[in-house]
Amino acid sequence: MIRTIKALMNSFKIPDLRQRILFTLALIAVYRLGCFIPIPGINSEALAQFFANVTNQQGGTLFDIMDLFTGRALSQMTIFALGIMPYISSSIIMQLLTVVIPQLEKLAKEGSDYGRKKIMQYTRYGTVGLALFQSFIISVYLEDPAHFMGLSIVEHGGWGFRLLTIITLTSGTAFIMWLGEQITERGIGNGMSILITIGIVSRLPTALRFVWQMISPFSPENRQIEPYTPVIMITLFVAVIVFVVLITEGQRRIPVEYAKRIVGRKVYGGQSTYIPLRVNHSGVIPIIFAQSIILFPATIGQFVPKLQQFAEALMRGNWLYTLVYSLLIIFFAYFYTAVTFNTQDVAQNMKKYGGFIPGIRAGKPTAEYLDYVLTHITLPGAIFLAIIAVTPDGIMAWLKVPYLVASFFGGTGLLIIVGVMLETMRQIESHLLMRHYEGFMKKGHLRGRR
Repeated sequence: MIRTIKALMNSFKIPDLRQRILFTLALIAVYRLGCFIPIPGINSEALAQFFANVTNQQGGTLFDIMDLFTGRALSQMTIFALGIMPYISSSIIMQLLTVVIPQLEKLAKEGSDYGRKKIMQYTRYGTVGLALFQSFIISVYLEDPAHFMGLSIVEHGGWGFRLLTIITLTSGTAFIMWLGEQITERGIGNGMSILITIGIVSRLPTALRFVWQMISPFSPENRQIEPYTPVIMITLFVAVIVFVVLITEGQRRIPVEYAKRIVGRKVYGGQSTYIPLRVNHSGVIPIIFAQSIILFPATIGQFVPKLQQFAEALMRGNWLYTLVYSLLIIFFAYFYTAVTFNTQDVAQNMKKYGGFIPGIRAGKPTAEYLDYVLTHITLPGAIFLAIIAVTPDGIMAWLKVPYLVASFFGGTGLLIIVGVMLETMRQIESHLLMRHYEGFMKKGHLRGRR
């Protein structure tokens, strides 16, 4: 703890790093300000009442997940209601299309800096396209009181309201995307991930207030949970974070040797390195995919009577929901890992530059070996993701707390928070070590003094 505080204090002694941190904090403040500016023509009180009813009746629906990512911007229908989700969806789609479409695959592999810029440009176009489509659906959806338990959300409907909503929400998403890129380029950490994390963390005070109200220390007759429940929650929270860090940082290092090559009077190669295969290579993507699929019927079932019985079977707390949700996460963990890590390309590149794995022949045998190892280490990572994803459900059922509180004990939110904090700490530590300051980790400090 003392080392961490000292490292943070040292961060502000380096002018360049201090400027980056302050720039990041300034843009975060701008982002949070936009989360409180409502869209014109919205009855904010009626909308808040609807989301409160939905959360109380069916905690953890698709509305809750999206609202968690946007820091309540969706439930308040502000200019940042769509958040950064269209950008995330566009990025995932582009990654999948890069594997499917040969032209994009060639552009990604051989295009160098030009190729990356073109793919980023296509991602931006996709973000705007998705934002236009989603904002149109939201504008039409908001006009019908039947979708909101008879509550009138829009004061004056029609195409004027729809066009204004489309322009406002799409512009908000484009502005958030710009903020994220500016943080990545001129600030500290990955901008998009930091904005998502800030949106999730912003719900923490509300969650703590809910816990305090449920304890009711000054009125035992209104108490909903036992006073010792927060102690159990804190213990579980720390334990879950420890396991998330271990799995997030866990990797299998495949040793690689490069043969010596003599070109003229120069000697190339002759060095040893390794290929880091992460246990959780796919990150939070499998949970996002699985959540989108399994929560969609449950959310739509609220408004379509014919799907209500099917939707109830896939509601949180039912054994079918837990089983299907876990299997979807495991499937998408393998699927996304296979899409983003091409063992054939890795093996060919190693062979091209004279690299080989000790005891394994170059070429196809290397690809088969990497595929074998990746398949085996992905299984524990996928199972861990499934356990973390269903942990909030267990917390809700055991401790009788709302989804907003339970969501901080697992799922996408906790994985994103831990991952972003680790990555940001790495970047800050790299700046500190380059200036011969003590970092967050002792091993990093020792490494920097050698």
